[in-house]
Amino acid sequence: MKLKVAEQIFTILDQNNPNPTTELIYKTPFQLLIAVILSAQATDVSVNKACKELFELANTAEKMIQLGEIKLKSKIRSIGLFNTKAKNIIKTCKILIDQHQGTVPDNRSKLEALPGVGRKTANVILNTAFGKPTIAVDTHVFRVANRTGLAKGKTPYIVEQGLLEIVPKRFLKNAHHLLILHGRYVCISRKPLCYNCSICSYCEFNNGG
Repeated sequence: MKLKVAEQIFTILDQNNPNPTTELIYKTPFQLLIAVILSAQATDVSVNKACKELFELANTAEKMIQLGEIKLKSKIRSIGLFNTKAKNIIKTCKILIDQHQGTVPDNRSKLEALPGVGRKTANVILNTAFGKPTIAVDTHVFRVANRTGLAKGKTPYIVEQGLLEIVPKRFLKNAHHLLILHGRYVCISRKPLCYNCSICSYCEFNNGG
């Protein structure tokens, strides 16, 4: 896809959502980190519901460890893979305390060293909590990037690198939120709502690409 077309696409998406952000509810980088870890293979709605009560009891790494793995599991039981996620969260909190004074680092390698945190999660934290121009490629971003022709690739990493090359600099900070929202509500998985898509005239999927 040409840079001029990408410019048009993101200009339109930005006009549709001037201040896009995650739909996860959080107040601190720590809360966002926990919510994103829990969001793997789970909906934001289910994570927000579980976290509302969880964060009332444990909104710091220290308090999460005090809560303990067993009680943590009881609070997130409604979320998929809760056993593994609970173990990772407790391990992550211990590392945050031992190595980072209880705070969430704004460094990719340090984030990815945390249990339950991969490249996508690290990108979300760096972008949403610390305002860095990273692009987290989840299923929505992966689908939209490939369908539209913005950045085609067989892996999230390839798509991420393609997007970083073609997304205009002024949209980099919000790009992944813009693509997620478009994928979640318009360019949906099974039957994309092309008839209600503001960027359909630029889309390779819509134009037989």
